[in-house]
Amino acid sequence: MTTSESGGVAAGAALLLCRARPDSVAAVAPLLGERMTLAGAGARWSVLVPEGGPWLHRGEPVDRVVAGWAAALAVGAPWPVLALWWDADRAGCALASGFHRPVGYVWLADGTPVAEDEAMRTVAVRLGLDPVLDLQSLEALTRPDPGADAHARLRGLLAVLTRAGVALPAALAPGEPAGRLGAAAGALPDARPTVAAAHRPAAGESRLAPWMPWVGGPGARVLALAQVAAGLPLTAWGLRRGSGGWTTAGLLLLAHGALGAGYALTRRP
Repeated sequence: MTTSESGGVAAGAALLLCRARPDSVAAVAPLLGERMTLAGAGARWSVLVPEGGPWLHRGEPVDRVVAGWAAALAVGAPWPVLALWWDADRAGCALASGFHRPVGYVWLADGTPVAEDEAMRTVAVRLGLDPVLDLQSLEALTRPDPGADAHARLRGLLAVLTRAGVALPAALAPGEPAGRLGAAAGALPDARPTVAAAHRPAAGESRLAPWMPWVGGPGARVLALAQVAAGLPLTAWGLRRGSGGWTTAGLLLLAHGALGAGYALTRRP
């Protein structure tokens, strides 16, 4: 499938699976500065469905964008984020967890694996999957299979994740165009929007500038890590004292710093 219509597969589409309830994800997702739809995806799982502006309108690679988003959401958070993405030529996944470097796997459109087998083992470990049965199922996705294209590989990955509690709504199927995914997500009974990105960056301006004007400067990484370092004890202090205000402030610091760290990671040469 190579349609290039708005939201088409040629430009790419993606899903972000977060091992957290929607309310927890909703506290940090708006800081990504992109329109997304948030919904439940099983027990203690949520899914974010992005409109895909960075790759549909600004020509950025879908895999690089969603890997950065996953890293930004997961840094400093007590839950991992698994991004699933696809375009006309490839499909894959990227797992971000805490301060670990994201790990991913890629298949060509015909399902040919083009990544290291060790990546799937790392995914299994970081998600706490069964080291025997689940790992065997994941490793099967890294072997040649003429009957399985890239979208079938992603469906196979989701089938394994059902044993970890993932229950992705049937309408959000890998391989669908971004526009169709967004419409399907918006029709889900528990769907909610995360942010309306009213500001459009000018030519040469970072898409994160409205949220974090210092992104891209020489001290960006230092400032991002400083925000994470400040947010951790503040969140813990707020939780101990049952203070919603201080807990929210700490979470926002964590998310803000995490976004900067994830953005810097995607821009690392």
